[in-house]
Amino acid sequence: MSMPFQYDVTDHHDVQAIKKAIANKLMYTIGKDPIAAQPKDWLDATFLTVRDQMVERWMQTTRAQYSQDVKRVYYLSMEFLIGRALSNALLALDMESTVRAALDEMGIDYDDLVHMEPDAALGNGGLGRLAACFLDSMATLGIPGMGYGIRYQFGMFKQRIIEGRQVEVPDTWLGSVNILDFPRDEVCYRVRFGGRLELDGKKTRWIDTQNDVLAVAHDVIIPGFDTTATNTLRLWTARSTREINLSKFNEGDYFSAVAEKNISENVSRVLYPDDSTYSGKELRLRQEYFFVAASVQDIIHRYRMTHDNLDHLADKVAIHLNDTHPVLAIPELMRVLLDEAGYEWDEAWAITSKVFSYTNHTLMSEALETWPVDMLGHLLPRHLKIIFDINDMFLKEVAAKFPGNTDLLRSVSLIEEHGDRKVRMAYLAVVASHTINGVSALHSDLMVESIFADLAKIFPERFTNVTNGVTPRRWLALANPQLSNLIDREIGQTWRVRLNELAELKSHIDFPKFVQDFREAKHANKERLAKYVARNLGGVINPDSLFDVQVKRIHEYKRQLLNVLHVITRYNRILRDPDAKIQPRVVVFAGKAASAYKMAKLVIQLINDVGIKINNDSRVGDKLKVVFIPNYSVSLAEIIIPAADLSEQISTAGTEASGTGNMKFGLNGALTIGTLDGANVEMLDAVGADNIFIFGNTTEEVNALRRNGYNPRAIYEGNSELREVLNQLANGFFSPQDPERYRVIFDVLVNWGDHYQLLADYESYIATQDKVDALYAKPDEWAKKAILNVAGMGHFSSDRTIAEYAEKIWHTTPVKL
Repeated sequence: MSMPFQYDVTDHHDVQAIKKAIANKLMYTIGKDPIAAQPKDWLDATFLTVRDQMVERWMQTTRAQYSQDVKRVYYLSMEFLIGRALSNALLALDMESTVRAALDEMGIDYDDLVHMEPDAALGNGGLGRLAACFLDSMATLGIPGMGYGIRYQFGMFKQRIIEGRQVEVPDTWLGSVNILDFPRDEVCYRVRFGGRLELDGKKTRWIDTQNDVLAVAHDVIIPGFDTTATNTLRLWTARSTREINLSKFNEGDYFSAVAEKNISENVSRVLYPDDSTYSGKELRLRQEYFFVAASVQDIIHRYRMTHDNLDHLADKVAIHLNDTHPVLAIPELMRVLLDEAGYEWDEAWAITSKVFSYTNHTLMSEALETWPVDMLGHLLPRHLKIIFDINDMFLKEVAAKFPGNTDLLRSVSLIEEHGDRKVRMAYLAVVASHTINGVSALHSDLMVESIFADLAKIFPERFTNVTNGVTPRRWLALANPQLSNLIDREIGQTWRVRLNELAELKSHIDFPKFVQDFREAKHANKERLAKYVARNLGGVINPDSLFDVQVKRIHEYKRQLLNVLHVITRYNRILRDPDAKIQPRVVVFAGKAASAYKMAKLVIQLINDVGIKINNDSRVGDKLKVVFIPNYSVSLAEIIIPAADLSEQISTAGTEASGTGNMKFGLNGALTIGTLDGANVEMLDAVGADNIFIFGNTTEEVNALRRNGYNPRAIYEGNSELREVLNQLANGFFSPQDPERYRVIFDVLVNWGDHYQLLADYESYIATQDKVDALYAKPDEWAKKAILNVAGMGHFSSDRTIAEYAEKIWHTTPVKL
């Protein structure tokens, strides 16, 4: 495939050429005179200039993928937490110094401009950030791939803290003009809902659908680092099949005239609508089908551009399901093959089962997605029938392999028959995928021992492990220039694509100058965070204190509440002995709670109430501060993580699939305090037992407590410090205006079973925190252990993760450029 012309791209290292390009974009594309231009105009003009630098690479990569007829990976995810795109692009293109100089000569502050870009509200937590890291690594390694997701108009929500409580407001991140992506109005697919089925001989026809919606594509460029390889993130936005009901409008019924349009377009408005109601759950189901239906249609269209039929689809297409949200892609592909391409069932299933692979992200059965049969039948009757047919085929195969084992059949059925019948989406993913992977060694082992135990007996060859990783470009080079520059000075710059080279830093702990420079880099990052807190929250924190950080989605299993119990214990100790020598500490929290998750939102309020009490107690002073930073995002993480001395990874053992925050903190020189959960187990091996703080029960001990009878009240009664803390929660010490506010937390922990076993780990956690204090009192020794953590992070690169996926699961190779 050839192009009729070659676009004349400005030399991206020529400051004067970049100045001219920015000025031209400002005048001829934005339509502003430099004198009248606002900061947003300069940002857009700069973004457009840099985007031009990526477009030709993008087109070259796409042409190469088609001409070489490579096997492509299509990564389906409900979330892509990509963060700010401009700074990432400048890093990938090696243009930061050039653009900085150009803007400086034009009288524009580069740092202010870059920080104006809002975070793309396309995700919430680790699932979405992992997907973004994977896209970065796929491009950097030249893996021919494409991400598919939804272009949420408002994302999840913007978190505000009002009187200590989380308040959700719309996140209007798109603004008036979005320079991030390319709208593709010509790439548009109809997504159908409702209707009924009609038999036509052996074929089934899906007819009389209602409330259909159009999925329109927007493309985001994903540049590889230090390579011309560039991939695409394709996001779908919903558009009504009718803009307006003109007859109702003419009758004066203006609200009804646009009602259908608004209902249709709700599908792409927000991430994870509140599914505590039937209507919310139905909207989420519509959302998931909308996204996969458009993606599967697009994948088939792209394949057909160079192939006559779908016989060899599995040789050229790998579709990866990031958790259960995209699993409806399985019956959707079957529908296309059966109803539109005319394949017989066995042929269609043979193709489908070779195309899909699936990553599981949770061990908690309650978090495994299920859909009511009645709801699926109402919205997607054709897909429900296909799922029933898959289940019938599957159960017959199981019955033949394990004759007479009705309990096994009941256990592995795709349909949960207890109570209201539900479709088990994770089970469907396992049955239809050629490979299923966990995301840490521990998680993968537990996955086949617990939630998929019976399925693993049937398909033992399908299960494997691929431990997660993070991109070192964003999470060290971009987020922490102070440390990155120091590492560059010592071992060169190629660690950005070969993270194992960080191991060379191990020998540098004996160089006093390097240790001192490392400490100074950390202190500079702590000062940056302290300035952010002062400017945005009005609080004063001392960078000389130990910065103890827990930033992640607020959830009971992640145990922010255990952290709070330690904070209160620490506070009580200070009040008991104000003159005692104690290591000053700043405890930083950040994270969002799902809007319907009452307990998580109550924990946020508790953190803020405890912070108010402690931060305003003159007896405490700088010995202890508590900070909750609202509206956690990728950009905030880039400020918080490099400043952390201590990384809190304290989930109940056996609940966290992997974690990637633990890797980001370690990469930035924080020591971890954590349980043997998720990837903490592998981090322990990577950094050494002397350089990580491990506490609490193991997975086996947690399970043994549950089996044998766990009595949290006995622990409460037997530990005086713990009893004091919990009594303070129960009697309103931290909420005198509402003494009963935290009584439910007391009951959950003491009287109602303490499901996540906070009290079982409390004593070990407190004792380990005492060890943290003792080590931090020895600055050079602490710094050396922090350096060894950085040096041990080589295994946790998303480049390594993606290389494993490409070899073990997707069976694809890099495109040749």
